[in-house]
This record gives sequence, C-alpha cells and structure tokens, in this order.
Amino acid sequence: MGAYGNNKTIIGKIKYTNAWPIFYYFDPDALCEPTEMITAVPSLLNKGMNDGSIDIGALSSFAYGLSSNKLLLLPNLSVSADGPVQSILLFSRQPIESLIRGTIAVTNTSATSINLLKILMNKALDGNPTYIALEPDLKTMMEVADAALLIGDNAIKASWEDHGLYVTDLSEWWKEWTGYSMTFAVWAVHRDAVENKPEIIQEIVQALQASKRHSLSDLTPIVNEAMTTFGGTQDYWKRYFENLCYDYGESQSQGLELYLRYAHELGLIQHEVRMEMWEENTRIRVKE
Repeated sequence: MGAYGNNKTIIGKIKYTNAWPIFYYFDPDALCEPTEMITAVPSLLNKGMNDGSIDIGALSSFAYGLSSNKLLLLPNLSVSADGPVQSILLFSRQPIESLIRGTIAVTNTSATSINLLKILMNKALDGNPTYIALEPDLKTMMEVADAALLIGDNAIKASWEDHGLYVTDLSEWWKEWTGYSMTFAVWAVHRDAVENKPEIIQEIVQALQASKRHSLSDLTPIVNEAMTTFGGTQDYWKRYFENLCYDYGESQSQGLELYLRYAHELGLIQHEVRMEMWEENTRIRVKE
C-alpha cells in the first residue's frame, strides 16, 4: 500500500547540503494534517517516490524521468546550476578526453549525475568507458579506476583535498556543451496523493516555497551550519549556495527536457518523458 493509503502524508527530504535552503525553515509539525519527513540520499527517495511510499518531496531529475507518468513536478523548486555546481565532480588522473575507453568509478547514491556523465561522455566525446558503482570514497575509487565521480557533500570535501587530480565539474561541462542550465533535483508529488489529499499537498508546496524564500533572504544561518558540520570557510559556503538555483522556471525546464531527451536517445530511459506540472487547486483523475 502506498503512502496515500495512510493517514500521514510522507515527505521526502534530500540529505545533501545543496537542498538545505528549501527545507531549512520547513516545519512539518506546523502543518494542519499529520506528516512524516524522511531524510535520505537521492537513491532511496527516488525509490519511494516511484512506489508511492513517499507522497511528495525531492528526487533526482533522472528518477523523475523514469517515474514521470506517476508524478507531477512542483513549480519554483529545484536544485539547478547555470554553469559550475561545485558538488558534481569527476576526478581523474588525466584529462577527460583520455577516459573515452577507460574505467570510471561512480557513486552509488544518485542516478542523475551518473547518467549526465554517460550522456556527456557519449555525445560530447563519442566515448564508451566502463562504469563501476562503488561507495563514495575517492581514494578507494581511484585504486580501481581511471576516474571517480562524486556528488554532494562527498564531492565538496574531496575538492578540498590536495590530491593532484584533474577535477571536471559536470554542470560546467554541460553548460559549455549545450548552452543550457542543468537541473539535478526536482520536487514532485505522486499523482495518487494529489487525487486523495489535495489540501495538505497544497499546504506543503506553499510551506516549501516559503522556506526557500526565507533561506535565500539571508543565507548566514545555513552557511554557519554548513561550516560547523563540514568545515570549510564562510566565503566558500556563501559562494556555493549563491551559485545554486532553487527555482524551477522556463530555463530549468528547457535544460531538464534536453537532459531527459538525451537519456531517452541513449536508452537510459525507455520512454519519452512528458513533463507535467502540479498547479494550485490541481485535482486529477487517476487513470485505471
């Protein structure tokens, strides 16, 4: 039974710091109906959004593409970048051109970044490397591969190390190659939840958007918490959060549409993705 069969509405929260501004001031206990928030890495949230055990929340862009027939995108909420993202990084001993027939170790925590790398290697470089999934530890990954893909907080901490490796920001590469921004995570709602409890869904969307606005009006508390939790400097974290885009509008939609189209062309997603938006007061009829 999916979450929509339970009294509680289940909300998915991305574990990584890049999503903090959207959740920082979001208080599930202040909502009018009972909710439960699950904090996890994208791979677990992706699964929950697909099988309906999570009603609403964040998931990776690729996972949205896989489950788009079950989900509606939420407006003005994403983790995107129009250029470097600083937390989706490929570490390699040689320049990326040397990897077209090499071995790349990839993190096992998110599909969006892995498939972005596959798209770029195939379409931008005509490459076909071997990919192996490992726990996100740079030293271990580089012992068995020519390059390693890290995301989120693991990528940030690895970027601070003096390892002498080439570092390629996949979002920067995507921007240079396509001219589009890259959307790494979206917020979506399961269609069953929209049908069965539209009022609490609308309240959650409004609360998430309000949290984002509050966070971006003064990043100081989030910057300070990131420094306390992970280290780094105030200047680094301020630039990191200011560089990210938390909106989802036409620019982010165009970049995501291109990414999903390429994923379909490469057979990474078996169906063409038709992106549909949730709107206030939406109530859909679920197809049998």
